Amino acid sequence: MRWSKCGRLCDGPGQVGWAQTHAALPVVETTAAGRFRVYFSARDGRGRARVGSAETNLVPGSWTPDAAPCLELGPLGSFSDSGVTSSCVVTVGDIKYLFYTGWSLGVTVPFYLSAGLAISDNGGATFQPFSQGPLLDRDEVDPLLTASPWVLIEGGIWRMWYVSAVSWVMSNGTPLHKYHIRYAESRDGFSWNRRGIVCIDFKDDSEYAIARPCVIREDRVYRMWYAYRGDRYRIGYAESSDGVVWTRLDEQAGIDVSPGAWDGQMIEYPVVIDANGRRLMLYNGDDYGRTGIGLAETMPA
Repeated sequence: MRWSKCGRLCDGPGQVGWAQTHAALPVVETTAAGRFRVYFSARDGRGRARVGSAETNLVPGSWTPDAAPCLELGPLGSFSDSGVTSSCVVTVGDIKYLFYTGWSLGVTVPFYLSAGLAISDNGGATFQPFSQGPLLDRDEVDPLLTASPWVLIEGGIWRMWYVSAVSWVMSNGTPLHKYHIRYAESRDGFSWNRRGIVCIDFKDDSEYAIARPCVIREDRVYRMWYAYRGDRYRIGYAESSDGVVWTRLDEQAGIDVSPGAWDGQMIEYPVVIDANGRRLMLYNGDDYGRTGIGLAETMPA
């Protein structure tokens, strides 16, 4: 498929007091009024991210952010005391489940990441963490970090694709993370069976980060969009017949940087939605979302 870029929904978080820069890691859902709500991550003056949301018609410039974040930092010393970043929203009845990444600062490495879960019973206006600890903590299967969960519910099974690190390595005197995408399952969304199943792995030694997956199912085909990087982030694409074993088809992603534009150096964090007969992609460009959220369109097959 080929994506046609439509412009930017926003060039930053908007006029909100809780955020100064960035509108990263968009997640989009349809509202009861037929509009769209985009959850995103924005940073304060100290670089700490919170999750907020904005209403939009998915037309460039139609961006009305809420005055307050919907998910705050965790308490001092917790897994999310230095940032929370959006990843996926699942709605079951009147309850919304926000899967997110919690950030805490490290000493020997710059940061630690853990996948978290927060719950809303007021339509997504605010979310409260379901526990004081992370949803996926470091363990024998994922000993270094977990992040960026994407979740679908199929036949009573909660299916998750998430980021897990395989190592930290020293590069030019600085610790560098290496992480890829793995798979887990749950019967309730809270307790997860992790077996170390790798879905999207590095294609060569130049890659070191494969970031936030977005998965949809069309008939018998699972489609995944994600970000991958060696030098700079690009958007990748993969397909699967069962959601577990995937084939990377990055050459079919159909979208790339636009030299000289707001997404001229890097392009990342795609999320795909079908709405009113249109297939739309929201994504970030240069500097991990500092330049805002872009919109692209193609027609579903």
